[in-house]
Amino acid sequence: MRAERENVVYLPGVTIPDAVHITTNIADLSRCQYYVISTPTQFIRSTINTIGNTLGKDFFGDALVINVAKGIENGTLKRISEIVAEVAGIPAEQYVAVSGPSHAEEVGHGLPTAVVAASASEEKAREVQQLFSAPTFRVYSSTDVTGVELGGALKNVIALSAGISDGAGFGDNTKAALMTRGLAEISRIGIAMGAEPKTFAGLSGLGDLIVTCNSRHSRNRYVGEQLGKGRALKDILGEMKMVAEGVATTQSAYELSNRLGIEMPIVQEVHQILFEGKNPLEATRALMLREMKEE
Repeated sequence: MRAERENVVYLPGVTIPDAVHITTNIADLSRCQYYVISTPTQFIRSTINTIGNTLGKDFFGDALVINVAKGIENGTLKRISEIVAEVAGIPAEQYVAVSGPSHAEEVGHGLPTAVVAASASEEKAREVQQLFSAPTFRVYSSTDVTGVELGGALKNVIALSAGISDGAGFGDNTKAALMTRGLAEISRIGIAMGAEPKTFAGLSGLGDLIVTCNSRHSRNRYVGEQLGKGRALKDILGEMKMVAEGVATTQSAYELSNRLGIEMPIVQEVHQILFEGKNPLEATRALMLREMKEE
């Protein structure tokens, strides 16, 4: 990447500006004003610990920590803000989550994109809003960190279901139903965890759900599509270069819904397809034949 000024594996065709210094030297990370975390969720804890072992556990200092990853940690079932707070001890007002419908391929090529920056501190959310905003990248602000993080994480599970629907040969009606009822599940557990209902109608909820369930760039939709065609999960993941966060998040979401007693039938069926070998057609039938109820 230093030599070619391009990430030919993960973001080919996008030139890295000369002002960006690419390093593997942890010492270069000391005394920064801002830290941006883009590590896949399941590796954030170990990554921070690795850096902390070199620079000291309090290496973040009073710098602003900005997270752009999306997921829920397996085992602990913690959101990323909770992981960072636990490992690095930073206060909530020092953390900002940036989320929304923002495939890197399109952002890198300057296609118009809008996201939301959320922090317990309205001032810090607006600071990141100003920091990240550009003519082709519009940023909104929010104080609902819980809702923004959950929307960004759980939409990947629904994207898996949308991909399964595509792979199985179902139609637009099916995908629309999965997206709509999937958003209801995300909202249900989000509100139970203290999120604001309106957040799930915004960029990190509905917006991210739309793009991830439909885009050719979506890794989670692709994994689902291959599952719907009858392929084994281990074979699909084995040939992928990038991480499909929704697979790990499905496990966390399933356990979280059970812990909180929140009904999430789509999440449950995706979990059974991924980890219990359930046939996608049987899972679809189970969803369609559930007890009748009001919307």
